[in-house]
Amino acid sequence: MEDMSKISVIQKELPSGNVQVKFFIEDEKRPMYGYLLTNEPKPVGEIIAEIQERMYQRKMALSGFQSFSLNRPVKEDHNFYLYSA
Repeated sequence: MEDMSKISVIQKELPSGNVQVKFFIEDEKRPMYGYLLTNEPKPVGEIIAEIQERMYQRKMALSGFQSFSLNRPVKEDHNFYLYSA
């Protein structure tokens, strides 16, 4: 998982009442950024922990042959988007 000190976040409340979190992962080898949609405002530590957990889940889902399995397809997470910077 990513080091907490390398993740920075910006929160924005949407008209729907949800909160959009834009995050940046500062990594010399592979910098990334992304978005997380939450139902309510959360403390920064809790948001960073959720980002780390979702990144870990995505990494596990895409590793090995699991991504090619027809029995267990990778579930789309429409509340979490991750991009290479």
